Amino acid sequence: MLAMIRNGAAAMAVIALSGCISLSSEPPESLLTLTATASAPAGTGTAGSRATAIKVLEPETSARLSVARVPVQVDATEIAYLKDAVWVEKPSRLFRTLLAETLRTRTGGLVIDGDDPGVGAASTIRGTLREFGYDARTSSVIVRFDAIRSEPDGALQTRRFESVQPGILAEAGPVGDGLNRAANDVAGQVADWVAGG
Repeated sequence: MLAMIRNGAAAMAVIALSGCISLSSEPPESLLTLTATASAPAGTGTAGSRATAIKVLEPETSARLSVARVPVQVDATEIAYLKDAVWVEKPSRLFRTLLAETLRTRTGGLVIDGDDPGVGAASTIRGTLREFGYDARTSSVIVRFDAIRSEPDGALQTRRFESVQPGILAEAGPVGDGLNRAANDVAGQVADWVAGG
């Protein structure tokens, strides 16, 4: 009798749990990513030292951007996520890779963008990705990055970079394309800032 009660309780627990989780969810039809408009060709390499290298760190983000979804600013206080728009990985990591590739091709210098703490550089680019989504009020995508640049002598500089792409339909494809253009625009602005000294 005790065994029957235990088996019954176990069966009820499995049934209750199955209502809370899904073991077979439908994958999205496609995933969004960022592609650099300026890319170093295969076989290209650079050499340098820790003193001349630049390390690009993953930007910090708020909780609404720390997911693989595209946030939509509905009004001043309400945020939703765009249907069917899913990033292949977190936007902050995608943006770091794009920024590093843009710096690499625009400056010609040694740029490091990995997570290996043993690979250091005297200069770093880090910061906060403030906006990376869609504004329903203006039908625009917005990328806003507050960059912090540290120099080998310990000096720090900050600058805000922004790109707004207007007239975007609230659909995954157009929004993804718009965010790719805006992210490349911001990365180019950062590269010009770095190259300008």
